[in-house]
Amino acid sequence: MKPEHIGLIGHGEVGKIFGAGLRACAGVRGVCAWDLKFARPDTAGAERAHAERLGVVPQPSMQALCAASELVVSAVTASNTLAVAQEAAAFVRPGTVFLDLNSASPGTKQQAAACIEAAGGRYVEAGVMTSVPPYGIRVPMLLGGPHAGELADVLNAWGLDTRVASERLGVASAIKMCRSVMIKGLEALVIESYTAARACGVEDQVLPTLQETFPGIDWSAQGAYFFSRVVQHGQRRAEEMRESAHTVRECGFEPFMAAAIAQKQQWVADQAKAGVFKDVPKGAAWQAYADALIAARQA
Repeated sequence: MKPEHIGLIGHGEVGKIFGAGLRACAGVRGVCAWDLKFARPDTAGAERAHAERLGVVPQPSMQALCAASELVVSAVTASNTLAVAQEAAAFVRPGTVFLDLNSASPGTKQQAAACIEAAGGRYVEAGVMTSVPPYGIRVPMLLGGPHAGELADVLNAWGLDTRVASERLGVASAIKMCRSVMIKGLEALVIESYTAARACGVEDQVLPTLQETFPGIDWSAQGAYFFSRVVQHGQRRAEEMRESAHTVRECGFEPFMAAAIAQKQQWVADQAKAGVFKDVPKGAAWQAYADALIAARQA
C-alpha cells in the first residue's frame, strides 16, 4: 500500500486541516477535495479558492475525486457517514483505500464498509480521539478493520499518530462513541449548570466547590473552552451524539443520557444560528456566553 494521491470528501474544518497537513507529507504527490460547497453558487468561489491556497485541488464531483485518488478520506458530518460511503462506492476504483474519519456508530461504520468493500475498495474505520485543531493531522486516531494495520504503517510514516484498535470493524468506533458520551456530556452539563448558576447569581459559590472536588481541572477555563466549542460546532456535536445514542441502542440499552446530550448540543447550535452569540468575542470567558443565553431568554 503506497498511496500517492489523496482525495478528501468534505472540506470543512477537519477536511481543511487534513488537506493542508497531508499535502506536506513526504511521498504524497497530490491532494484533492470534493465538497457540496464547491458546487453551490453562494459558496463555490470562496471554498475553491481556499482549497487552492492550501495546494488542494478542488474536484467537480465525487466521481472525479474517486478517479484521482488511491486513498479517499471521508471527513463529513456524522449524519452523512453512510450516504457518502454509498455514493463513493459507485465510483471508487478497485483497491482504493477508504479511510472513514466520521464519528458514527459501529453499525453505521459496518454498513459503510459493506458498500465500499462490495465495490472493490478497502475500508478502514477511524476513531478520532480528541479535538483536531490543536493537533492537526497528528491527532490521535484509532484504526479498525482488516486493512487497518497496513494503512497505519503508511500514515505513521507520514508523521500521523495512529494505532490499530482491532482488525474487527466497529471496535474503534465503539471506543470513540462511548468516550463521546462522557466528553460531550461534560460539555452539556457545564453549559446547563454554569448558565443556571449565572442566572441565579451563585456561580461564585458553585465553581469553587467543583474546584475542590476535582482540583485537577481549571473549571473556569474549561468552561470557556466548552462553551466556545459547542457554540462553534454544536450541530456537528449533536449529530455525533445521535450516533452515540445509536451505539447504545446497538448494545441493547436505552440511550437516556446520549439522547439528552444530543438535544442540549442541538439547542446550543440553534441558539448560535439565531445569532444569540454574535456579540461574544473570540476568547471570551464563559460568563459572556451564559449572559448571552440569559439575555435571549429575557428578550
